[in-house]
Parts: sequence; structure tokens; C-alpha cells
Amino acid sequence: MKLSTLVCQDCSKAAVLFSSKKRILEFISELAHEKLPYLPQQDILNALASREKLGSTGIGRGIAIPHGRMAGVEEPLALVLVSDTPVNFDAIDNCPVDIFVALIVPDGDNQQHLKTLATIADKLNNKEFCKQLRSAKTDAELYQVIVDQS
Repeated sequence: MKLSTLVCQDCSKAAVLFSSKKRILEFISELAHEKLPYLPQQDILNALASREKLGSTGIGRGIAIPHGRMAGVEEPLALVLVSDTPVNFDAIDNCPVDIFVALIVPDGDNQQHLKTLATIADKLNNKEFCKQLRSAKTDAELYQVIVDQS
């Protein structure tokens, strides 16, 4: 599975500015609601926040993979956001986060969910890929990096 199959161009946001973990999750839920209008934005936010309560999805090296399972979702949706300024996200290495790859996945499909998370984590282990994500200045540039590198 390629990251580019999960992310559409309008789900890639470069050079965004966030002030808190809460605001990031709100922004992600707003974007996801635009792509999945049949899901209430508040329900998406609740799913993301509930997962964060189990433990931070900040995996280290300035990267987080916030995700939520939701009934009614048929295919995984990924959103890629790169913040101009890293934000405290309670990551496992205690470093602030500037790359966010958020996932909204179907409830109950554990195998697909784990496969999707593994694909994303594997791609984000590539330091050059992360460097290119961070250097993208526009949404279009960010999306092109995703398409070219995944």
C-alpha cells in the first residue's frame, strides 16, 4: 500500500501554524469532516481525542500519527499536515512534533488498520522523505512529495 493512495491533494496541508495539541486535533477533524461529510466533525474529534487518551500517537523524531476508528467509514482516509513550528504533542521522545499523518479508519477492521499504520510508520522512517515533507512550502508541493516518494 502506498501513502499516496490514502491521501488526496486537499488533505495535504503545508506550512500550517498550530498552537496546541487540541487545536491540531480540531483542525484534523475539520479537514476529515470535509472529506467525510456524513460523519459529524465532533465525532471525528472525539475519536481522535479518545485515542490520544490511551497514549500519545507522537512516535518521536517530530512525527505523530493521530488516528481514530469510526463506524460508517468504508476506506481509510489519511491527512498529512506539516506545521511551521513544532508543537508539544506528548511524543515518546518528549520532542515537539511538526509532521502529522492523521488517519480515520473503519471501525472493526483491525488487520487493515494495522497494515495502514505500518505502511505510514515505515514511510516516515525514511529521513529523506521527512526532510522533503518539512521543506514543502505549499500544499501542492507537499502533495507532490507524497506522490513522488510513496
